[in-house]
Amino acid sequence: MRKLYLLAFATLAGITVFAQDSHNEKMGTSAITGSRSSDHFLFQVSSDRWMGAPDSINNKMKATSRGANVYFMIDKQLKGNPKFSVGIGLGVGTSHYFMDKMSASINGTSQKLKFNNLDTSNHFSKYKVSTSFLEIPLELRYYSKPNNTNKSFKFAAGVKVGTLINAHTKGKTLLNSNGTKIQEYTEKITSKNYFNTTRIAGTVRIGYGSFSVFGAYNFTSIFKDNLTTNMKLFQAGLTISGL
Repeated sequence: MRKLYLLAFATLAGITVFAQDSHNEKMGTSAITGSRSSDHFLFQVSSDRWMGAPDSINNKMKATSRGANVYFMIDKQLKGNPKFSVGIGLGVGTSHYFMDKMSASINGTSQKLKFNNLDTSNHFSKYKVSTSFLEIPLELRYYSKPNNTNKSFKFAAGVKVGTLINAHTKGKTLLNSNGTKIQEYTEKITSKNYFNTTRIAGTVRIGYGSFSVFGAYNFTSIFKDNLTTNMKLFQAGLTISGL
């Protein structure tokens, strides 16, 4: 999976640089120059929650559940008002949901996805459910200073559409019910069987210069219909932008 991320990173970087060079050539000397970065690169870190999760799952969620998103964007100014632009791009969005004394049988064969309470059973000291999506984000953007976005108030709202490229669980260090270590090993199970492979989310971010806070709420459920409780991902965190 790391090789996939590196390949996507290199490919998207090349596409973005080529597209931006072409855009600048077409705009010629009339283009806004100077320090305009236009947020062609977005890196986000977030705190993640499964909205709508029942108490049996929500109470097992750790505060360390988190996500990371990387996007490369092309920025097009709207004619007649340089303060507004449209950004569209490509990238990878990840989410890691950490559980305490619980496991998810994502490779199971039952009609319903099972979440197993392990309060009185052997369990992993660290356990997470992770997903990775290839995503296309689209934003309507506002810059208070379009000729100097590094010193500008910024606001953006939009949507992103993604397709699932990986879903897995990962547990580290097996403990008994009393918390005593049984064995030091890592278990990783990969399966998309129960997951919704399409993701559509609404996004918003607001900030100044290269830093902004963002929120993203899934309109689609994390898991396929009727396989478990309808839960939707919510991410809130920090965006670093530039280029």
